[in-house]
Amino acid sequence: MRTGTDSAPHFLAMVGPTASGKTALSLEVGRRLAVEVISMDSRQVYRGMDVGTGKVSLRERALLPHHGLDLRDPDERYSAGQFVRDARGWIRDIRGRGRVPLLVGGTGFFLRALVQPLFPEPELDRERLERLRTLLNRLPAEEVHAYVKVLDPARAAEAWQGGRQRMTRAVEVPLLTGRTLSWWHAEPGPDVEPLRGLIVLLHLPREDLYERINRRVGRMLEAGWVEEVELLLEEGYRPEDPGLTGAGYREIVGFLQGGPGLDATADEIRCSHRRYARRQVTWFRHQLPAGTLALDGTMAPESLSRRVVDIWRGAGAAGRWRAEPGQGGSKGREEVQ
Repeated sequence: MRTGTDSAPHFLAMVGPTASGKTALSLEVGRRLAVEVISMDSRQVYRGMDVGTGKVSLRERALLPHHGLDLRDPDERYSAGQFVRDARGWIRDIRGRGRVPLLVGGTGFFLRALVQPLFPEPELDRERLERLRTLLNRLPAEEVHAYVKVLDPARAAEAWQGGRQRMTRAVEVPLLTGRTLSWWHAEPGPDVEPLRGLIVLLHLPREDLYERINRRVGRMLEAGWVEEVELLLEEGYRPEDPGLTGAGYREIVGFLQGGPGLDATADEIRCSHRRYARRQVTWFRHQLPAGTLALDGTMAPESLSRRVVDIWRGAGAAGRWRAEPGQGGSKGREEVQ
């Protein structure tokens, strides 16, 4: 991906599991390169959900333009297809201003939808869809996944890695259309060109990642995460609303509704975040496009940001990069083919 040629990337992307340091790195890159950040986080799109999603502060947004935050209320859905429509516009406008679109987040499906355009899916009957979603939201994630394995076995593993919303979608489509989601995705694709991106993956050894997750959950709880969820419920949002089904939020809802005490709830949140991180790592290992560059996420953000900026500007990018998640250890690993 050389800049200055017809194959130059349209955007720079930094991905990695939760708590891998993406936000801190993006802010450091913003000090060295003229960028505007596009959030690639399916939870940060929700208004009023700031603490539990790790959303950048208003002060940081004033220093560095951000897009993709606070787009929906917690009872609304935001799909990968909608992200693509929004992101393509943001990318076009940012490039038009002579700046670099910097995509940051851990929602891999959003990134893949940009570099591999989504296939058309059918319109679903809204009334039947809402009734079905209400039913599915009451079921444990494992039971929803069991339905996926029966209805669309080819998509079962990927749906599980994508979490409850992805699994729900894999159940909704076959039940309401008579065709699996895999079938719809096998249909001819849209008449839009895929975008090219220079993608950086932050890799950390599992023990380091889990330690970061544990500390991060503690900071969020101290910063008022419980009070944030309590306010959302007081405003009339329901536990089954899309915004409140994510890791951490559902555990806090249970605490507020008379479940385990706060210490036990904190432990549950740490466990759910670690499970989510494992799914992300697995997804990144198998689904990121060829040419992805893996960097050592244990490095200081200042050093990492210099490396990322050098890569973007062309230093050392004469070849094709391949990521090897899970192989790097504490030193990380870069490999040029």
